[in-house]
Amino acid sequence: MCGIAGIMTADGSAPDAVALEAMKNALLHRGPDGDAVWTSGDTGLVHTRLAIIDLETGDQPLFGSGGTALVANGEIYNYIELRDELSEVDFTTNSDCEPVLHYYRTYGPGFAEWLRGMYALALYDPQERRLVLSRDPFGIKPLYYAQAENGIAFASEAQALLAAGFGRRELRDRPIGELLQLQFTTGAHTPFDGIQRVLPGETIVIAGGRVIDRRHRAALPEGGPQRMSEATALKALEVALTDSVDVHQRADVPYAMFLSGGIDSSAILALMARLNDRPVYAYTAGFPGTDAADERAHARSVAQSFGAQHVEVTFEASDFWSMLPAIAAAMDEPVADYAILPTWKLAQVASKDHKVILSGEGGDEIFGGYGRYRSLMRPWWMGGRGMRRRGILDGLGVLRRDDPAWRDGIAAAEAVMRTGGRSRLQVAQAVDCADWLPNDLLTKLDRCLMAHGVEGRTPFLDPAVANAAFRLPDALKVKGGLGKWILRKWLDDVAPAAQAFSKKKGFTVPVGEWIAAEGDRIGPLVAAQAGVAERCRPEAVIALFQAPGKRERFAAWTLLFFALWHQHHILGISNEGDAFDALA
Repeated sequence: MCGIAGIMTADGSAPDAVALEAMKNALLHRGPDGDAVWTSGDTGLVHTRLAIIDLETGDQPLFGSGGTALVANGEIYNYIELRDELSEVDFTTNSDCEPVLHYYRTYGPGFAEWLRGMYALALYDPQERRLVLSRDPFGIKPLYYAQAENGIAFASEAQALLAAGFGRRELRDRPIGELLQLQFTTGAHTPFDGIQRVLPGETIVIAGGRVIDRRHRAALPEGGPQRMSEATALKALEVALTDSVDVHQRADVPYAMFLSGGIDSSAILALMARLNDRPVYAYTAGFPGTDAADERAHARSVAQSFGAQHVEVTFEASDFWSMLPAIAAAMDEPVADYAILPTWKLAQVASKDHKVILSGEGGDEIFGGYGRYRSLMRPWWMGGRGMRRRGILDGLGVLRRDDPAWRDGIAAAEAVMRTGGRSRLQVAQAVDCADWLPNDLLTKLDRCLMAHGVEGRTPFLDPAVANAAFRLPDALKVKGGLGKWILRKWLDDVAPAAQAFSKKKGFTVPVGEWIAAEGDRIGPLVAAQAGVAERCRPEAVIALFQAPGKRERFAAWTLLFFALWHQHHILGISNEGDAFDALA
């Protein structure tokens, strides 16, 4: 896990050394174990290293035949198998990324088809005079680029491009409309004018500082649900999950996991406990003194059943107000998901002893866990409804102007994913994998962990698991009013303490309680913030922070996050002190 960046000029001149240095400095938090700036001809590459595999010889850039140079962020989990396939090659390092250079030499820009892992990488080929950018199919690792008159620049975080003078601290309307209504943004365009995402699974070829080719690798298998018995499905699932967790533990540093007590993280713990000789370290967050469901007791019971070392981390109102400005500053890609709060503190605590964390992101998307999926599958006369039909601020009278375009990105993804005989459930899962997963959940995990020098790994987001689960019959995903049915069945067999079929409250963070306690004080500050005042009616915002309803409080949280994010990333004002100080 690292930070990468670089520049290719349009006219063949050497890239700006000051800009390269600025990007490196902006990414140092992603790579506390070393950094490098390398240039050749019209291209410069930047790398900041978090050493996980090959601690001694794995510094980057890595070099291949013909002077090819590579910088990468992430892990290639099948690097051992790739090295075995390249038995004739004399490797110069033990890095998981070095095989990429040799596969590129054989397959050109199609090399990514052979990679299993989470990655965002850049490869410069001086013989072909081209730069290749590639991102893993699920979009676990981020990668952004900005086209300018004098060339193209790329980086692991959008804020690094802005620091080097690429892109603009000006907002594009549709992404901000999406953020306020969805809590995340969709598609290729970030909220920053001039900065785009390399899409999940995309490989981009650049020459002369311009994009000349694109190709895409899908994360999910094609086709509709397959006929399959429960016994066959369970057997395939056992093999796939075991294989995935096994390769996700490949590391030369200590690793641990986040345990919520839910189905996904309990399944990962069960497999880690089976595959490790030493006790697994499991970190769980709790919110004492609030109405939020406290998962610590159940997580503690599950951890004890597997002999895990359980670490409980509390997150309280004082943490909320004191940490939120720093969290908003780290989330250059804005995600108004309240799960960023416990994720941030868990990473902060875990970083004292561990550099790698396994986490359960992707379980709901791959196995059909969300309540919105079950609603979608019901006919309208039984309360069924489509996904994300109402925005967070819809009907609250807060926005100065209602713009239905906030749903255009979701609608476009829905149209693309209706293919190859997919069921309605599969389409919904695929839509979430296209945008919600990479642009909300995985962005949250990446920024919160990397801010503390910790690598996050997601075993459910693996081709072996996707191939075993995505085309299962719908009835093995949603059954008896429960999602993730087949995963529950597997977990119930291997870990009875997890109570896989018990009714559980959904994961919540009590932001509404904390905001309500300070609504009279924080509401006027949010209403007066420039980004909020431009889009919302101040008197309605103040009233929103005083309203008792659950929906109003969630809307208030979204505006509070946006106010702090806008203050830092658009206005360039340092978020000093707590949330009150930052907005005052």
